[in-house]
Amino acid sequence: MRVRLAVTLVFLVLVVASGVGVIYSKHKSRRLFVELQALQRERDQLNIEWGRLQLEQGAWATHGRIERIARERLEMRMPTQSDVVILSLDSQ
Repeated sequence: MRVRLAVTLVFLVLVVASGVGVIYSKHKSRRLFVELQALQRERDQLNIEWGRLQLEQGAWATHGRIERIARERLEMRMPTQSDVVILSLDSQ
């Protein structure tokens, strides 16, 4: 009778431990899934921002914009033919 009670108690402890293990693993799985979703949302937002930054870089680096700023702010101009000097690399 005592052996049967001891075996029953051992099995009861094992069943409870197994149940606790299942609950813990399920909770951890759900927590990791929520974290994964948050990281995927962050990745998507970063991809959107990257696309915007690429468009902005393209807009800032257009040839016409650079030329206009060179003329207006830096007072640059295209050189005339008389301003161009051609140097020869001949050693003679």
